[in-house]
Amino acid sequence: MSTDITHPAVYASLAGKSVFITGGGSGIGESLVRHFCAQKSRVTFVDIAEEASQKLVADIAAAGDPAPLFIPCDLRNVDDLRDAVDRAVAENGPINVLCNNAGSDDRHQTEDVTVAYWDDRMAVNLRHQFFAAQAVRPHMKAQGGGSIINFGSITWMVGDPDCPAYVTAKAAVYGMTRALARELGPERIRVNCMVPGWVMTERQVRLWLNEAGERQIEERQCLPDRLQPSDIARMALFLAADDSRMCTSQQFIVDGGWV
Repeated sequence: MSTDITHPAVYASLAGKSVFITGGGSGIGESLVRHFCAQKSRVTFVDIAEEASQKLVADIAAAGDPAPLFIPCDLRNVDDLRDAVDRAVAENGPINVLCNNAGSDDRHQTEDVTVAYWDDRMAVNLRHQFFAAQAVRPHMKAQGGGSIINFGSITWMVGDPDCPAYVTAKAAVYGMTRALARELGPERIRVNCMVPGWVMTERQVRLWLNEAGERQIEERQCLPDRLQPSDIARMALFLAADDSRMCTSQQFIVDGGWV
C-alpha cells in the first residue's frame, strides 16, 4: 500500500493567515513552512541557517506558492526573537499562528554536562518557546484568538538515556503548554503541544539511523512506515486551522504508535 497522500487536506481558514515558525530552515520546520505556504498562509520563519533558508524561500516561490519571509535569528537571543516577531507583524500582519518548532537534540551524557551547557540546552529547546508565545499574545488577543503549537518530543515519555538536558526541556514544554492554555484560554488563544516520534529528517538519517536504529523502529512502532516531516506538518495544519477550534491544552502525538 502506498504511503503517499495524493489529496491532502486544504483548510480554507488558513488562507491569508499570518503564521510564525521557528527553526523553519530544515527538517520538520522546513516541512511546516512548505505546508503553510501551500495553504496560502502568510508565513514568516526564523532560523540560524541562512543559506538553507534562502534556498527554501526560492524553492517555494518557484513552485508558485506565496514566498515566505525569512528572518535570520539565533533564538537564544530573546531580544532578536522579539524583533523578528515585530517585523513579521509589520510585513505579514498580526500573527494568527505560532509554531514553536526550533530545537536541538544533540547527544550528551550526564557526567559531561556543565552549568553553561545545561543553560544553553534550555535556551535552545525551551526558553524561546515561552518568549515567542509572550510576544505574539497581544496580537492574537486583539484579533479575538489564535493558535500556539509548542513542539515537544516522545523522548521524555520513553526516557531516552543519551540526552538528559534535551529530555528535561521537552518534558517542560508540556507543562508550559498546560499553563499557557489555561491562562490564555479566556482570550480564545489555543495552546497545544505537538509530540513527534522519530522523524526521518535529513539530520536524523545522517547522524543516527543505522541498522540498530532501523531495528528499534520495527520493534517499537505499531505502524511499519517511517515517520516523515510531512506527517508532523499535516497535524500542525489541523491544530492551526479553525477545524480544531475547541482543541487546547492537549498533547497530539504523531509517532506511528511508539509510546
